Amino acid sequence: MLNRNKIKAALVLPLMLLVATPTIAENADAKGLAIATEADKRGTGFGDTTVDMKMTLKNRNGDTSIRIMRSKTLEVENDGDKSLTIFDKPADVRGTAMLTFSHRIGNDDQWIYLPALKRVKRISASNKSGPFMGSEFAYEDLGSQELPKYTYRWLRDEELNGQQMYVIERIPTYKKSGYTRMVSWMDKEEYRPYKVEYFDRKSSHLKTLILSDYKQYKGQFWRPGTLEMTNHQNGKVSTLEFSNYKFQTGLKSRDFNKNSLKRVR
Repeated sequence: MLNRNKIKAALVLPLMLLVATPTIAENADAKGLAIATEADKRGTGFGDTTVDMKMTLKNRNGDTSIRIMRSKTLEVENDGDKSLTIFDKPADVRGTAMLTFSHRIGNDDQWIYLPALKRVKRISASNKSGPFMGSEFAYEDLGSQELPKYTYRWLRDEELNGQQMYVIERIPTYKKSGYTRMVSWMDKEEYRPYKVEYFDRKSSHLKTLILSDYKQYKGQFWRPGTLEMTNHQNGKVSTLEFSNYKFQTGLKSRDFNKNSLKRVR
């Protein structure tokens, strides 16, 4: 006959192990954060960049329009990046400029200068989910994706286009996001995102971003040559093509000033 104490120990020990052992969910959260942290670390230290951009907008019927832009970005210690995007063509948007101060925690600060109105307009947090200049990129897509602004979870490993990928989920922690979550495919070798699925406030699949044509700069920093954002709900596609990347050009904080947006050339 079993001793009563042995019976109690036999019941208690599995419960102790259950409490002490991390759950599958906790492990997935830790792994997701570790993957995102490594990707963030590999992208840190670039200093500043300038780049030329071509944006192609295509509607459901296949009609297209093209916009020519240029952008500059400054890395900020202990905070998010500062970026300035200027439109050069076509004539009806020439001189339009958007300034973004990304932050590691909370909503980004964004301003846009509209030449037709000759005024600088602040973009409120409630409008950050809106389309940027008629494209399928939202204003919140254009700031630097700072690590502390999301929670993370590893979902699975799988192959995409012949490459082994981590698939991780990001959930925004800042208010007024247009997304409930994003699912990213990142290659295991260089931690570069190749695909991102965006889910709207109703948790429906809203958009898919495909990143391609990666090139390495300064022997360290990988940048995609093409971003293609497809909106599955309206059938529109916006494509950004990047060229003439330059790094460490000597940009300073004074080059990113909302008071000088009207004078940007």
